[in-house]
Amino acid sequence: MTRFLILTFLMLSIAVSPYMLSAKAESLGNLAKFPPIRKTLTVSTSADGMPRLAPLEMRLLSGRYYRLSIECPDVQGDLRGWRIEMAELLNNAHLRLVTIGDIEIHLQGLSFNAIECDEIGSADVSFVPIRPGQYPIYVGNVPLAVGKPIGESGVQRGGKYVFGRIIVE
Repeated sequence: MTRFLILTFLMLSIAVSPYMLSAKAESLGNLAKFPPIRKTLTVSTSADGMPRLAPLEMRLLSGRYYRLSIECPDVQGDLRGWRIEMAELLNNAHLRLVTIGDIEIHLQGLSFNAIECDEIGSADVSFVPIRPGQYPIYVGNVPLAVGKPIGESGVQRGGKYVFGRIIVE
């Protein structure tokens, strides 16, 4: 029995050679191809104080280089700002750059937790989605606004929030 298992293992090792693996593991794009495709998400406040996300759904292609501009045109202070989280998307993407104003943060694959819009402005996130799927975007109160610690992640259920999604094909 032991000889049979060893022989089977050897045959599988030969059959699944590096050449066969490399033929199936093709890149979906050049991760450094410039210029990035510009997309915009606008986070605003409705008349009833709820967050609005436009568009609610965005489609991207795996392996393409994108610059997602997150715009917050009507924030009215630290406790009335909005927190944007898209952790699942960022965990399935190659993150390259975050830009806020004239400050560039070169991440080269690392991730971050959230972007908080505490005042009027915008932030750009440059990335390449790697894995196809549907990824939620959460927009809700900053944690401090609902009595939670600064930096807490996830849905602030005691507050106001909305979900959008990014579909990567």
